[in-house]
Amino acid sequence: MTLFSTAVGDNLSNQSYNEASIRVLKGLEPVRQRPGMYTRTENPLHIIQEVIDNAADEALAGHGKQIQVTLHTDGSVTVEDDGRGIPVGLHPEEKAPVAELVFTRLHAGGKFDKKGGGAYAFSGGLHGVGVSVTNALSKRLELVIWRDGGAHRMVFGDGAVVEALKLAPELLRKKSGTRVRAWPDASFFDSATIPLNELTHLLRSKAVLMAGVKVSLTNEKTGDTKTWQYENGLAGYLTEALDGTELRVPLFGGEQFAGADHESFADGEGAQWVVAWADEGNVVRESYVNLIPTPAGGTHESGLREGLFASVKSFAELHGLLPKGVKLLPEDVFARTSFVLSAKVLDPQFQGQIKERLNSRDAVRLVGGFVRTSLDLWLNTHVEYGKKLAELAIRQAQARARSAQKVEKRKSSGVAVLPGKLTDCESSDVSRTEVFLVEGDSAGGSAKMGRDKEFQAILPLRGKVLNAWEVDRDRLFANNEIHDISVAIGVDPHGPTDSPDLSGLRYGRVCILSDADVDGSHIQVLLLTLFYRHFPRLVELGHVHVARPPLFRVDVPSLGKRPARKIYCLDAGELDVVQDKLRKEGVREGSWDISRFKGLGEMSPEQLWETTMNPDTRRMLPVGYGSLDPEATTRMFDMLMGKGESGARRTWLEDKGNLAEVDI
Repeated sequence: MTLFSTAVGDNLSNQSYNEASIRVLKGLEPVRQRPGMYTRTENPLHIIQEVIDNAADEALAGHGKQIQVTLHTDGSVTVEDDGRGIPVGLHPEEKAPVAELVFTRLHAGGKFDKKGGGAYAFSGGLHGVGVSVTNALSKRLELVIWRDGGAHRMVFGDGAVVEALKLAPELLRKKSGTRVRAWPDASFFDSATIPLNELTHLLRSKAVLMAGVKVSLTNEKTGDTKTWQYENGLAGYLTEALDGTELRVPLFGGEQFAGADHESFADGEGAQWVVAWADEGNVVRESYVNLIPTPAGGTHESGLREGLFASVKSFAELHGLLPKGVKLLPEDVFARTSFVLSAKVLDPQFQGQIKERLNSRDAVRLVGGFVRTSLDLWLNTHVEYGKKLAELAIRQAQARARSAQKVEKRKSSGVAVLPGKLTDCESSDVSRTEVFLVEGDSAGGSAKMGRDKEFQAILPLRGKVLNAWEVDRDRLFANNEIHDISVAIGVDPHGPTDSPDLSGLRYGRVCILSDADVDGSHIQVLLLTLFYRHFPRLVELGHVHVARPPLFRVDVPSLGKRPARKIYCLDAGELDVVQDKLRKEGVREGSWDISRFKGLGEMSPEQLWETTMNPDTRRMLPVGYGSLDPEATTRMFDMLMGKGESGARRTWLEDKGNLAEVDI
């Protein structure tokens, strides 16, 4: 991918736009121009975390036992490990030192090579823009490598090489390892201070997830050094985090990983977990993928939830513990659950470069299957524990049912007549229900058949919704589609300073579902304009979401014991990763078929459910306010959606066109 920047700043007076207006951003320029696309810009923690993750990957691969982090008084940070050390020779194709490429080139690193196990069969840093971003956003970066019996040193400044890689015998003091000292450039961050609590938590969790590895943090300002080394691993960590909370049953821990002959997953994929249930008190939930923390959860957490739920439900039914009329749901089992989950996934797909959420769909089956098998055995070996867990889940289900009944009683009077084309759901629990605003009747038909009718409603939209940016509120209902949307969700149009009555809200999520093409994107924009202008409270409270259907499907033939599979990809980048993974698995090149969806109408109900509507495997983006203040946001919408703003839109597109990602 190449980023293009349109240089119109100097030409606004004559509005020129020609060949000379195009500037190609090279090397690390894209990162320095748009740092927010590659990392968090609140503070430099994430760019330091990229270096820590590399050291942790060495330990994960079995080549290191120590990670040392030092916060210096001058604001710099040092990360040192005793791994193998970055290769110091010339790259066979680029004819430049490998260490230089790693720190100065985007999408260069050892994490892409998966053939024959690769240097890192399992790692968290897979985007290839990790330490290169650290270098790009640092005023200075010093690199020391111990490898091949020698010590090597290299220095960078503002992302460029200042001192070339050379031998430094005066630094020779150990066999192998890497030391990186970075001075983050404060001009790229809101605050130059690294939050000590977050860094401490990150380093301690690395020690927890890598039994026997010693992790230390030295703060030169205070003179303190903290060291973590856990022999007990996850169980000891969770016990410490719960801080004396009385548990309903003993900790349930386990681990399971696929073997080389597993029919569904690659050799080494699996998970390690420890779970605790308590009637009250603090709830601790932490998850990791290949040692990378995932604070926003993802599909591995969904797999844990589904595995725990399926096992407890099966146990309750087997022993006849469910009272009449009580239906268990996953959240009933999960409500009072604390856990630490560490998953190992080959080529994990994260949401964005900062890797806060795992999106790999296979992780649901991977973790869920292993956890259920293990918990089934544990519950049937400890029947009394199983009965106590079932009792806790049943109490949660009964409390949920009582809460839903109260909501229904409050809503029972003055309900408007719902639109005839709305296919409603059975539940009235707003914390669970969701309505999909679906583009077209054909896609609406697939969505109706593929949905979970208990909590998912479908409202098909005919054609494109009216651009409501400049429409007065009292004229909105002249448009049938907008009228139906308002009545279906149970909230009247309102302004940003109003205090609307949300007691009639019928769905906790309003999900925009349209084709993954230009027309579908236009429909998304029109609906988002409607909600921002006339239903701003719903946006503010996080009720509005955008569904992301896949663009490609890969049909993979059977291979040995592994059956034929269908893999869905969100975009071309994800398609490339999937094909690399298939080659790693030994699938013959060209034996798989790739098809591209032209629209939602082409997808069967089962495909639409699995890829776009199933809460465990779908990609759903919450809509919220960005960093702009309300006035600036309104001005932006005026320019983008105003009828007389075509000239301003053209200028804006010329100026901001480089923000678009283009596959070349």
